[in-house]
Formats: sequence, C-alpha cells, structure tokens
Amino acid sequence: MINIQIYTIINIKDKKINGKERVMRKQHPLIHTLMHLKGNPRACVYTEPLWGIPFNLFAPYVSIYMYTLGLTDSQIGFTASIGMFFQIIFSLLGGVITDKLGRKRTTFIFDILSWSIPCLIWAFSRNFSHFVLAAIINSISRVTMNSWNCLLVEDCDKEQIVNIYTWVYILGLGAAFFAPISGIFIGKFELVPTVRVLYIISFVIMTSKFLILNKYSTETAQGKIRMEETKHTNITTLLRGYSTVFIQIIKTPETLLTLGIMLIMSIIGVVNNTFWAIIVTERIHIPASLIGIFPFIRASVMIVFFFTLVHKIGALRFKKPLIIGFSLFIISQILLIITPDSGYFILIISIILEACSISLISPLLDSMQVLLVDPQERARIMAILYVIVVAFTSPFGWIAGILSGIDRRLPFLLNIFLLLIGILLTYFQSVMSSHKSSIKNL
Repeated sequence: MINIQIYTIINIKDKKINGKERVMRKQHPLIHTLMHLKGNPRACVYTEPLWGIPFNLFAPYVSIYMYTLGLTDSQIGFTASIGMFFQIIFSLLGGVITDKLGRKRTTFIFDILSWSIPCLIWAFSRNFSHFVLAAIINSISRVTMNSWNCLLVEDCDKEQIVNIYTWVYILGLGAAFFAPISGIFIGKFELVPTVRVLYIISFVIMTSKFLILNKYSTETAQGKIRMEETKHTNITTLLRGYSTVFIQIIKTPETLLTLGIMLIMSIIGVVNNTFWAIIVTERIHIPASLIGIFPFIRASVMIVFFFTLVHKIGALRFKKPLIIGFSLFIISQILLIITPDSGYFILIISIILEACSISLISPLLDSMQVLLVDPQERARIMAILYVIVVAFTSPFGWIAGILSGIDRRLPFLLNIFLLLIGILLTYFQSVMSSHKSSIKNL
C-alpha cells in the first residue's frame, strides 16, 4: 500500500514536471528570455521603454521641426556633423570613464547630462545656435552608450545576447504605436508647439528612467575589476593604453568587420534620421501630420519580424542574414528615391523592406560587438570602435545636407553605395573565415 502511494506521488510529480517542460517548449524563446531576466539585464531591459517611448515620439519630427524653425538643409546637416565631431571626443573618453567610475555610475551621470538637459534645450530652441548647443551636449551620450552596453551584457548568459538585444529594440519600438497620436496633435496644434511639448514630456520620462535604472542595477563583476585596476591610474595614462588596444583591433578580422558594418550603419542612420522626413514632406509631399503613421508601420513590421525570425538566428551565424538585410535595405532606398508625388503605396513598401532589413542587421550587429571583442578590454575596445565610427561619420551630416540641397534623392543614393560596400565586406569576411577553417582542418 505504501509502495503504491509512493509510486502515485512520484507519478504525479513526473506529470507536473513534464507538463512544465511542455509549456517551456511551447513558450516563445523571446517570451522565455523576457520572463527569466535577472539582475542588470532585467533592470536595463525593463526600463528601456522609458527612454525608447519618448525618443521615438519626437524622433520622426526632429528634422522638420528644425526646418520649420528656419534652419536650412545645410544648417541641419552641419548640426548633425558638429554633434558627431564632439562624439569623437566623448567616444574616446567613454572607455576610460566607464572603467574609472564603473558601469552603473557612469550610465547614471552621463544619461542625465546627455539626454535630460538637451531635451529641455530642444523644447525651447529658437534658432540655429540653440540646436548646435543641444547637439554638443547630446554627444555626451557616447559615454553612456559604452557603459550601458557593458552594464547590460557583462553579467548575462551569452547565449541570450541576441534575444536580449531584440527585446531592447522591441521595447524601444513600442512608442511608434503612439506616433500617430502625435500626428493628430500636430494637425490640431501645428508642428512646433506639439514637438516642444513632446520634448518636455521626454525630459520627465527619461529622467525617471535614469533614476529607476540606477536604483535597481548593480556594478558588474568586470566593472569592479576594472575600477580596482584603474583606481590609482590617471586618465592620461589610461588613454596612452589605447595604442595597445588599437593594435589588438587591427589584428582581429572579426572586429574589423564589426567596425566596418558599424560605420556603414552609422552613416546611413545619420542620413535617414536627418533627411528622411524632409524628402517625404518636401519632395513626395506627404503632410507632416501623417509622418507618424510611417514609424507605426515600421515598428509593427519589425516586431513581427523579431518574433518570427530574428530569434532563430544564432549570434555567430551572421553572414547570410547580414547580406539579406543589406539587400533589402538597398531595395527600400531605391523605392524611396522613385516614389512619385503622394505615392503612399510605394513609400509604405519601402518602409516595410527597411523595417525587415533593420530587424536583421541591428540585433546581430549589437551581438557582434559583444561576442567578437575581448571581454577583458571590452570598454576600451568599444571606445576605440566608437571613436573611429564617429570620426568617419561626422562629415556625412554636412555632406548629406549639401547633397539634399542639390536634390533630395542624393543622400539616399549615398546610402545605396554604402550598403553595397557592406555586402562586399560581409562576403570577404565569410571567405576569410572559410579559408581559416580549411587551414585548421589540414
């Protein structure tokens, strides 16, 4: 009798365990990742909407906000370039500051400086000089870009890197579903006063995010090590150490590939963020009040793509997805260039293809930055990569502004050229990796 009871209890427990396993198998990998995040990844991911939502609410209107306030195409491009120039300085300092102050403290201090303060300046900007000042202060975000990424990934399971970055993008995109509401207010109250209010709201929400993240995050294990190692070393001495790290970078083909793709996507990001709204409103003649619909479409497509395909891609199997992503992006830019006056249908197809391409490229690129660099020197390696990227990107805001002044389509022809280079870089890296594997097998 006792044996029967024991067998029954064990059998019931086995069924419960098997039931849980079946649920786990049925649960989507992205949902499983989100539900089981702990520590710093949990704090970083869960608070990300408090930055992503306000940013995505005002981002579609930044360039036409500046244009409406009287800035020319070249001034808008120059503002982007001057911001990029100062990003070079702060990218160089980013690794040293992150190591000296720690990932957590650096993220808190420099988030406040680089986002809370510029939001207030943007909200009350009246002329070109105000936007230049805000762009310079916002360039400090290059420091926190380094420290926040270290805070996010250094203590997490490396197998979850792609899924974690995918969630960062998904949560950040959530704001796009509210973008059409911004368009309604722009249609009712006009663009400038609406965007000013959006900047004030962004100041409040973003500052709250920085406070919450600081409360619930802890310094990473690698961060503690680097703080101890650099405690008695001044910043000048640490900066001299960049030469050794630079040599390490140029001797690592995988890191060079990552650098090349970072540079391409950075330039394209400057062009699209600065001049997409201008070509849509000034050449294709889409009303400014309808601009918010397109981020909504883009975000919807990206979220579907993230949940159906991106999570299945291994973090180190990035060659084919990158080539596909670049190819889709090229087609999207071609469609944007040939879109006729009020050509909503072609413009929407362009948006959908761009969303699919970014969904493939962005999480993989972020994962490559984490997985293909030396973890012990991650902060300084990423700092150098950011410096190189920003240094080469900085002139392109001004260059694209000149091109846009000649013809609104020219900046996007530049994008197509860069994307073709991206395909070539990825292909040659694939050939080099195959050649290395063949040599090892001999």
